[in-house]
Amino acid sequence: MSGTPHNLTRALQESDAAHHLHPFTDHQGLARKGVRVITRADGVYLWDSEGHQLLDAMSGLWCVNVGYGRKELDETAARQMTELPYYNTFFQTTHPPVVALSDKLVQVAPAGLDLVSYAGSGSEANDSIAKLVRYYWNLQGQPRKKTIISRHLAYHGVTMAAASMSGLAPMHPQFDLPLPGFAHIAAPYWYGEGGDLSPEDFGRKAAGALERKLLELGPETVAAFIGEPIQGAGGVIIPPDSYWPEIQRICAAYDILLIADEVICGFGRTGAWFGSDSFGIKPDFMTLAKGLTSGYLPMAAVLMGGRVAAAFRAAGEELVHGFTYSGHPVAAAVALRNIEILEDEGLVERAGREIGPYLQARLKELEAHPLIGEVRGRGMIAAMEIVEHKPSRAHFDPRRGAGMICRNHCFENGLVMRAVRDTMVLAPPLTITRAEVDLLIERAAKCLDLTQRDLGR
Repeated sequence: MSGTPHNLTRALQESDAAHHLHPFTDHQGLARKGVRVITRADGVYLWDSEGHQLLDAMSGLWCVNVGYGRKELDETAARQMTELPYYNTFFQTTHPPVVALSDKLVQVAPAGLDLVSYAGSGSEANDSIAKLVRYYWNLQGQPRKKTIISRHLAYHGVTMAAASMSGLAPMHPQFDLPLPGFAHIAAPYWYGEGGDLSPEDFGRKAAGALERKLLELGPETVAAFIGEPIQGAGGVIIPPDSYWPEIQRICAAYDILLIADEVICGFGRTGAWFGSDSFGIKPDFMTLAKGLTSGYLPMAAVLMGGRVAAAFRAAGEELVHGFTYSGHPVAAAVALRNIEILEDEGLVERAGREIGPYLQARLKELEAHPLIGEVRGRGMIAAMEIVEHKPSRAHFDPRRGAGMICRNHCFENGLVMRAVRDTMVLAPPLTITRAEVDLLIERAAKCLDLTQRDLGR
């Protein structure tokens, strides 16, 4: 293609509108507006086809933990493509990259998780877990244990099973979901639903919803509980400290499996290697993706241990499950190198002890803004609640689209933040500098001011 940047953009927009079905998009509205075309990235920055720079405070989709433009990952992929671009792990076969990655994942994972299965995305991995949970209980001679309990506002993926696990209601009607065998309880969303309770009291109450649902369904029919340590796409819902210990007590008391969905929280996002480390969770299954490769290639993993791993190892029959790209050698090599970067540069520790606290402190300053009711976060993930009335925590009428107004101002002013309802969420690369955090705060404050103007406040 040739011509001015604007003409090139228009040509790409027209072709995209004609042939590309985007995820989570109103295509009629997109065709009228024209898609945004991102052409390159480096560090924490993106550039679009018109030459505009944006500070990516969302790490793509919560995933580019080591930042953009990592030559080490490019070179690793190229080298592996030359040596062994593809082979499967079916038919009693393996290859060096997947062996090395499995060893490394067991090293960095919480103690006891020592068996790994691979998929191409977090959705596939959670779909796999739904099957493996059923298989486990069948092996135990308890075939009635089938139901998986999740939470409202949870996001676990978009396959039929993973979307059924998800508790974001708009994901269900178009596809006649959720499927049977999935149930949902309240999220530990203190700011939105805690009322006059202290965070600790509310955390125990929210966890108690699991026990109530178990008793309603019959413990003999419930197989597992799945939860993100911090609910990301639901609005960065950070549970009170009292929540996860009570969830674990209930799971143990009623003999149900515990699944930690670490797709967003894993690989340093919470200031520890995993959200399970941050909250003291001891899961039977753990879902990994996103930060596993920092988004450079598609890959996901399921970690399991204890009684679950022992049951599968001793099953004495073929496991009839797997994907063409399970443990893909190029993705595995890139994932391994990505983890080495996190280790060599101390990025996880930095997120917990240095840049994470600095980001959270600077964001906390924005609580003084007339629109912000609460800033909450941990490590390198955070949220800002846009409200109409701070004392009552009352949000704007949803029809006013306060969050989308703010999101659009962000894009127009060189910042990528995401709106979840009227909550602005962010999760920048772990490599962001203090100066870049300062720029992020400066741009965010400007966008909040513009949003306040548009809302007539």
